[in-house]
Amino acid sequence: MKITFKYITLSLLAGASLLTSCEDFLDREPLDSVTPDTYLKNESQLAAYAINAYSFNIHSGYNGGPIVSDNGTDNQATASPNTTYWEPGQWRVGTYDAWGFGTIRNLNYFLEIVIPRWEAGEIEGVEKNIKQYIGEIYFLRAWEYFSKLQNLGDFPILTKVLSDKKEDLIEASKRRPRNEVARFILSDLDKAAELMTNSPVGGKNRLTRNAALLVKSRVALSEATWLKYHRGTGRVPGDDTWPGKQKDYLKDFTINVNQEIDFFLTEAMAAAKEVGDQITLTVNSKEVNPTSSASGWNPFFEMYNSKNLEDLSEVVFWKAYDKALSVNHNATYYTSRGGGNYGFTKGYVKTFLMENGLPWYASNSLYQGDDHIYKEFQNRDYRLRLFSASELDRLQMKQEPVESDPTTWNVPKILELPEGRNVTGYHIRKAMSYEIAQGSGGDTHFLSDYGCVVFRGVEAMLNYMEACYEKNSNLDATAESYWKAIRTRAGVDPDFNKTIAATDYTKEDDWAIYSAGQPVDKTLYNIRRERRCEFIADGMRMWDLKRWRALDQVKNYVIEGFNLWGGGAAELYKDDKGESRLIITGDQANVSSQAASGNNLCPYRMTEKNNTMYNGYTWTPACYLYPIVFSDFMLSSPDGDVNNSPIYQNPGWPIEDGASALELPN
Repeated sequence: MKITFKYITLSLLAGASLLTSCEDFLDREPLDSVTPDTYLKNESQLAAYAINAYSFNIHSGYNGGPIVSDNGTDNQATASPNTTYWEPGQWRVGTYDAWGFGTIRNLNYFLEIVIPRWEAGEIEGVEKNIKQYIGEIYFLRAWEYFSKLQNLGDFPILTKVLSDKKEDLIEASKRRPRNEVARFILSDLDKAAELMTNSPVGGKNRLTRNAALLVKSRVALSEATWLKYHRGTGRVPGDDTWPGKQKDYLKDFTINVNQEIDFFLTEAMAAAKEVGDQITLTVNSKEVNPTSSASGWNPFFEMYNSKNLEDLSEVVFWKAYDKALSVNHNATYYTSRGGGNYGFTKGYVKTFLMENGLPWYASNSLYQGDDHIYKEFQNRDYRLRLFSASELDRLQMKQEPVESDPTTWNVPKILELPEGRNVTGYHIRKAMSYEIAQGSGGDTHFLSDYGCVVFRGVEAMLNYMEACYEKNSNLDATAESYWKAIRTRAGVDPDFNKTIAATDYTKEDDWAIYSAGQPVDKTLYNIRRERRCEFIADGMRMWDLKRWRALDQVKNYVIEGFNLWGGGAAELYKDDKGESRLIITGDQANVSSQAASGNNLCPYRMTEKNNTMYNGYTWTPACYLYPIVFSDFMLSSPDGDVNNSPIYQNPGWPIEDGASALELPN
C-alpha cells in the first residue's frame, strides 16, 4: 500500500511569498486514499512506517559506502579536498541548511496518532511487536535530534505536529539550549529502550534495546565533552557570549555546567556498561590474508563482508542485502580495484601502536621503518594490517580455492583513474570481500550483497572508558577490563600503562592530543588514540574532533601519504620503456615533488597554481557549528524583519547568505 505525504517544512517556505499563505507552512496529513482513520491501526502498518523512516550510513550508490565517511579528516583523504571546512572563508552562510523539521514532523505525526490508540487498546497485533515499533519511532526521533544537536547546537524541541497558525509556527522556532536538547534525546532513548527488545521480528536488522542504550551512551558522552571543552566560547549555554542571552524567552534560563557535565557522564557510563557487559568482541585470528579460501580465515575482517551478521555478538545493528531482490551495493568494486579515490593518511598510520604496546618511535618498539609499506606494517596493531594493505597483501581473487600465486597490491595505485586510485598510497581494505561472487577483482558494479555494520558493541566499551576517565580522572575496573579486551583483540599488548609511559607528544601527529589548543593528559590522549584506531573508516572522526574541541590549533596542516621518494618506491612507477610515470612539474603533475614536500606523497601539493590547499588545512572555529541560513530568520519573523525572529545565529556567523564567518584565521 503506497502512502503519500506532502512534506513542507519551515526551512522550505521561501517560495511561499514570505508567509502570505499560512497553509504553506505545514506538512499536511496523508493526502492519498489512505486517511488517518484507516492507517496506523495494526502492527504491520506500524512496522512499515518505522522501517521507512530508517536513515543510517550504509552501503549504497556508486561509492565505497560508510568507509568514505572519514574523508576530509586527518584520518583519510580523497582526491578533492574539503575546502568548505579547511579553507578559511569558503564555508558561507547558506552553503548547508541544517534547519528543517520534515523528519521530526513525520515522527511526531506517528506518535501523536499511535500513542492514544495504543493506550486505548485500538492497535491490532502482538503487544510486544506494537511496543517495538513505537520504540523505534522514539529512537528515530532521538537520532534526528542528535543530528540537529551536532550541527546546530541549540534547537527547538517539538513533540507535536504544528497547527497552521502563524503565531504557533513562530513560537515553535524558539531554540532551546543544547543541554536541554540532549536531555530530551536521552528521554526519547530511554522510552525506546523500555519499549524495544533485543530480539525483535527481523532480528538485529531492526533497532533494539541495545541500540538505544548504545546511542544513549554516545549522545551523553558527546554532550558532556562538548560542554567541558567548549565552555567560554559562546557555544555553551550560559556563556557570557552565548547568543541565546539576547532573547527574552531565554532570560530566565540558568545552568550549572559542572553538574550538567557530571549528569551526562554518569548517564553515558550506565548506558554503555549495560551493552558492554553483554557483548563479546569478534575474534581476530591474526591471519592478515586468505590462504586456502576467500572466507573463514579471520572473523574480525569478515565482520565487514559477511552475508549474515546476526550471530555476531558485537554487531548491535546491521543492514542486510540480497542480490536476488536487487538490494546490493558497490563496496568491493571500489576497495578491490586499487583505491576508490581515497586512502589513509600518514598521520593516521603513525597513530597505530606496535604489537608490544609501544608507539613506533619508542626505543625497542621493533619498528622497521617506512621504506616500504609492508615494513611499516610489520609488528603493528592488527587493525592497521587487516583494514589497510601493503605491497605484499592479497589484492583480489580470480578463482577458488585460493591460487598458489596470488595477485598482490605490489605497488600503491596512486596513478590510476579515479575509481581505482589510491590517493595516499595507504589502501583501505575494510569492507572488502575476497569472494568472486561479491565482485572481487571484477569490473561489474553492484555485485556485493554482504551486510553492513551500523552499530558495534565495542563502541559502548570505548564510550565507558572515556566517560569514566572524564568523570573520575581515573579508570575503574570495568574501564580497564574493556581497554585490555580491545587491545588484546587488536593483537596489542594489553598493558596500556606501558603505552602511556612511552607517549611523547613531540613525536605524535594526532590532533586529539589537544583540547582548546592545550594538550590533554597522556592517559586521556591514549583513550582517544584507542578510539581513533578502533573506529577505522567508521565515520566517527570528525564529530570526535569537534566535541573535543581538538581543531583550534589546526593551521597549515599538510596531509601526507606514504613514503614515495625516500625508500625506493618511486622506482616502481615506470612504463614499458623504463621511463618514470611520475610527473612532478606543470599542470599535468600527478605526484608531489620531493623538493616541495619531502619524502612523503602529499596529494594536495602536486601543483601550487590555483591550489588553495597547497599549504594545508586551516580550521575556522565558527565551523564547529553550522550557520543558520537567512531565509530561516526571515520566515520565522512576525514581520519579515530578521532582527525580530526568535531564532539567533550561531557564534561567529553573520545573518547574511553568502557571507563568511565573522572571524577568519590569519
